[in-house]
Amino acid sequence: MLFLSIQEIEAAINYWRSQSPAKGDELSLCFEVSSLAKPYAMMIVQGSQRIPMDLLDASAKSAIQKYLTQLNIKNTEPT
Repeated sequence: MLFLSIQEIEAAINYWRSQSPAKGDELSLCFEVSSLAKPYAMMIVQGSQRIPMDLLDASAKSAIQKYLTQLNIKNTEPT
């Protein structure tokens, strides 16, 4: 079973916030950040340091997987 740390989820949230900052007077969050906010908040409330990937809903899994893909692409680009 694959686990995600709270630091990994926080990094993904920060990545998506940098890619698509909050907009409008209500500062609405992009889809990816909104998807990751609930599991992140639950981890904070429960004092969890990691969460099984299987417990994430489809939208949170998608946001994490897209983030990890972007991270891997960035890490393999020639310098």
